[in-house]
Amino acid sequence: MGESPDPPFETTYKNLLDKNLAEAPPAVVAEECELPLIDMKQLWVGDREEREACKKLIAGASQEWGFFQVINHGISGEVIDRMRAEQVKLFKKPFHDKKTYKDLNFSAGSYRWGTPSATCLKQLSWSEAFHVQLTDILPSPALDDTLRSSMEQFASKVSEVAQQLADILAEEMMSEYDQRGFFREKCLPYSCYLRLNRYPACPILYNQMMGIMPHTDSDFLTVLHQDNVGGLQLVKDGSWVAVKPNPHALVINIGDLFQAWSNNVYKSVEHRVVANAVKERFSIAYFFCPSLDTVIKSQSSGVYRSFSFGEYKKQVQEDVQIFGYKVGLPRFLVSTH
Repeated sequence: MGESPDPPFETTYKNLLDKNLAEAPPAVVAEECELPLIDMKQLWVGDREEREACKKLIAGASQEWGFFQVINHGISGEVIDRMRAEQVKLFKKPFHDKKTYKDLNFSAGSYRWGTPSATCLKQLSWSEAFHVQLTDILPSPALDDTLRSSMEQFASKVSEVAQQLADILAEEMMSEYDQRGFFREKCLPYSCYLRLNRYPACPILYNQMMGIMPHTDSDFLTVLHQDNVGGLQLVKDGSWVAVKPNPHALVINIGDLFQAWSNNVYKSVEHRVVANAVKERFSIAYFFCPSLDTVIKSQSSGVYRSFSFGEYKKQVQEDVQIFGYKVGLPRFLVSTH
């Protein structure tokens, strides 16, 4: 019998799991909702009035929800299906092969599983992922060509969607000067990431276990394609709500950088994934990021001080190491004293 593809969650985190089995923490419960659904077709086939109305919907959802879905986004089902098939094949590799990057040319640290710093159940993520900088998937003889080409094609198409949405959100800010060029100059492929996620079935404490712990994203925008298993949840009006999967849509969410850049006009919302007792879940996330030296500056009298993306990432990493969780934007508030 071959080695299991699953990371050794139960043995690695045995003490943590045993403690919580005894204490029986409360179950995770959230009401299901449908995210705002936006038809991007209106942006290129509608008349001027329809195009402007579509842009207003995108900006409105980014302000009210921080999350929305898009259909008719220009990425073919063939591209998405090919990427998903390669993703599933990748994660079916034995755990040891994934951990040691056998036959892969990804940078060290790209493969992640669990939460090494977890000291309690709420800090543990029951998942595995390849968090890949796009420079890793540029033509390379060391990386399986089918996987590489699938990732490159998917990332290229999703990047176009992210750029278009960022331009619209900048335009809707009605800044005194055109900011759309900012994203095309700063958010180039080499600074963006593609994250392939797998959430194995979690037979123990599944109604308390996180597939990924609550967090906000440290980018401008995240573009997500998920399967139909469900599990994604977000905070709306102070309560957790479960996102109803839509296999034909991409899920878009605002990241911390856009919230700071827009001076809190657009909302970076806390979200999480809840584990499933019997089904594994797959998703693919594209993180629309600038170069590390890019300075994030609010568009008007700022709630946040100016900071570079590199400074922000470093602070997040330090906080996770010290506290076990990300603090994020509150670290960069302008002092009121």
